[in-house]
Amino acid sequence: ASNKTGFSPLTFILTGIPGLPMSNYWIAFPLSSLYLLMLLGNCTLLWTIKTDRSLHTPMYYLLSMLAVTDLGLSVSTLPSMLAIFWFESTSLHFDACIIQMYFIHSFSAIESGVLVAMAFDRFIAICYPLQYASVLTSSLIMKAAGVIFMRGVCVVLPVAVLIKKLPFCRSMLLSHSFCLHQDMLRLACGDVRVNSLYGLTAVILTKGLDSLTILLSYVMIVRAIMSTISHEARAKAFSTCISHLCAVLVFYIPLIGLSIIHRFGKHLHPLTHTLMADAYLLVPPVLNPLVYSWKTKQIHRRILTLLHWRG
Repeated sequence: ASNKTGFSPLTFILTGIPGLPMSNYWIAFPLSSLYLLMLLGNCTLLWTIKTDRSLHTPMYYLLSMLAVTDLGLSVSTLPSMLAIFWFESTSLHFDACIIQMYFIHSFSAIESGVLVAMAFDRFIAICYPLQYASVLTSSLIMKAAGVIFMRGVCVVLPVAVLIKKLPFCRSMLLSHSFCLHQDMLRLACGDVRVNSLYGLTAVILTKGLDSLTILLSYVMIVRAIMSTISHEARAKAFSTCISHLCAVLVFYIPLIGLSIIHRFGKHLHPLTHTLMADAYLLVPPVLNPLVYSWKTKQIHRRILTLLHWRG
């Protein structure tokens, strides 16, 4: 399909796992199991928080937002990945690729914002415990959720609009089983400076500022904890942050690794790119429910009671 500036491909060709045949059930079965585990874990988490009134607190409202975002992030990649490994279908229409790319990056930005809100929750709970109930009201949580959602939606929208206008006249082969902005951008044959600049600006204004905010929050949290005389109180305060810290590390480490590889690791084996991208999109939604269920006694007891009742 031609336009005024060049040629736009009708389809992109997605890549499975380099070095392995497309029709590989040893990959399809574990991948499907991961998606099922993700769906079961996050849906169980949401159901538990909804049905247990003792969990209707700001921390668990934020945890619900994290679970919904993880579901959205995983479902965004589900169709193309399962189509590759189950049905050997590697082609994806240009518009569908842009839509998938938009949802992946939007949910990623939303998840980053939720992690910031959860860091603020821990900061208030530890540094200003007496003001916790008056500061973190349900109204504030709802407003924060709206701001986080709108930021993720609006910041990524220009990325999709700008890449839609680019001409693509090179190879249509992408490096992953789904569409990412950096991966699509390298196939464009027009001037991508505006796209690259805005993409970098969007990352800095979302994940860059978010990571710095989380870091600053934990610096202040650690200072408050270390000023506590009681060792028992210190241990209890640290234990309330472990789940959130795990969620932050699980999200940001693959994200930073993927960004570095895309910009400076072009000489690396394609398998490295694939594994890092898969870890970035699949590992957090799978691990977050497990981490919070393990560390949060109310959720852990509720799930065990449910399993015992069904048994």
